[in-house]
Order: sequence, then C-alpha cells, then structure tokens
Amino acid sequence: MTVYFFYGDEDFNIDSEIEAMRSKLNPDFISMSYNVLDNPEYSELINVLRTPPMMFGDSLFVINSEKYFSAQKTYFEDKELEDIENALKNNPEGLNIVFVVKLPRDEGKKIDSRRKLYKILSKFNSKEFAVFKTYKTAEIAAWIKQQAKKKDLNIKDDACELLIEHIGNNLRQFDIELDKLKLIAYPDKTVTQKMVEEIAVSNQDLFNITELILKNKKDEALLEFKKLTDKKHPLEILAAIQTMLRKWVILKTKSSTHSAAELSKLTGQHEFVVKQTLTKMKNTKASDLVRLKQNLYEAECRIKSAEALDINSEVEIALIK
Repeated sequence: MTVYFFYGDEDFNIDSEIEAMRSKLNPDFISMSYNVLDNPEYSELINVLRTPPMMFGDSLFVINSEKYFSAQKTYFEDKELEDIENALKNNPEGLNIVFVVKLPRDEGKKIDSRRKLYKILSKFNSKEFAVFKTYKTAEIAAWIKQQAKKKDLNIKDDACELLIEHIGNNLRQFDIELDKLKLIAYPDKTVTQKMVEEIAVSNQDLFNITELILKNKKDEALLEFKKLTDKKHPLEILAAIQTMLRKWVILKTKSSTHSAAELSKLTGQHEFVVKQTLTKMKNTKASDLVRLKQNLYEAECRIKSAEALDINSEVEIALIK
C-alpha cells in the first residue's frame, strides 16, 4: 500500500517521516519524482492520484491538506470524494501519496474525524503524530536517545534529563541541540551533562527576561538577553520566548474558566507548573502578554524576510518597545 495519512501537532516527526521516504527516491530524478502540493482543488488532486508510474522509479506526492479539514463547509462534493476513494484504492504501483494535516502546536486541537475525507484516508496507512506531554519525561527521554543514536551519539541519563529541563518537549529544538552536542563531543561520541550545560538556555532564563520586560525593567531585560546570545542565536531565543508566551496567554485568558487540569492539557504542562506560573503572573495583564508576543512575531517576520539590518537589534527593539 502506498497511500499514507499523517496528522497531528508534532510537525517535526511528520517532517522526519516524509524525509525518510524522500531519501529512498532516485536522487538523479528527485526534482521530478518529489512534489509538494498545498490543498489542491479536486481536478488537480484527482490527476495526481491517477498519475501513472514514472520510468525513473518511484515518485512521492505530499498533499498538505489542512484546508480540507479547516474549511467551514465540506471541501469536496460526495461524488468527488467517491472518485478520490476509488483512485486511492487503485493507486498505481510506484506512486506514493502522503496526505498531511499539521495541527497548531500547544492549542489542544484535534482533527475532525467526522468528515467523510477523514473516514476515507484513515482506511490507509494512517498515523497520528502528537506532541509529547511535557510531564511524560520518560517518553521524551526515549525519543532523545533514539534521535541521538541516529546521529551516532550516546547521551547519558543526567545529560538527557537536563536537556529536557531546559527545552521541554520541542523535538525540533532537541534535534538542533543534538547536532551542536555532536560537535562539542567530537571525537568522542558520548554527551555529558557538562556539555549540555555549555549550550543550554533554561526556562528560568527566558522567564527572567519576560518578567523584567513586564515589570518595565527593560535595561535589565536587555542585559539578560545579551548574556543568552553567547549561548544561542537570537532567533532561537526569540522562538523559545514566543512558545512560552503562547502558553502564558492561554493560562492568563482561560484561568478564570478552566481548572488547572484543563489548563495542563491545553498547554502540555504539568499541573504543578501551571499553578506555579499562574502565581508568578498574578499581576500580569493578558493584554501586555499579547502585545509582547505580537512585537516578537513581527520582528521574526522582518528577520526571516531579510528586512532587518541587524538581527540582535531587531529582537532587542521588539523586547522593549
């Protein structure tokens, strides 16, 4: 069977699965054999599903399908869905089709399993890729060790625990840090706790920066930010603060209507962490958190679009304005 349906809010694992499939294609014809389509209309989609086998080997089509499930109305008519299902059942040998639905991270959203398209796709190679809960450290540790093994690395238990303490459950960030740790460990292949300490930025560091900003102690906040740039690229710090702020906004705006257990599920944090954070944010306004998050998002957009003249300055301005 060469039809797949990948969905969930852990986009790193989805991307890794697809990359593993892509790596098996003939590298000499990759530009023709590998294609990514974003929510194609029925006519384009059905043509892809009926594509005959290629003379240069297997081909892989990745169909990003978020709009198929987010649209208010049904994306395809019943007759079109029938055609799609028949095409998938009679998929030509050598043609690999992957339907992908990436859900927003840290928002607790689920795919709409009531839709007819979901019922069709779930009959094939269907797999959910869910974000690890931050309190399920044993599962995260097992993933880190497996990922380290792929990089020909061995990571000690205490080093793994410290990495989880600093990063949480961000698999993409773990992967980046493992690449750095491989360079630090070379020519050895074992990662120690001391190595992790050299590169790690803790949640407390990020909390301190944000807390100082919200207390209008901007000079101190910038000082803390500059200290972190000795360990991390500004964009990495920016992304980490944004992730934290997104959780804070959820906690602050929903704390009056949701229990600690419910907030734990929404943010992927342990109940103890939720209660501790809410206590620290007692005098913080949700509007201030939202404004800061928006400033950082705009800075990130300018940096990634090459509009920023200086990355450090761009982040610093976003933090204090």
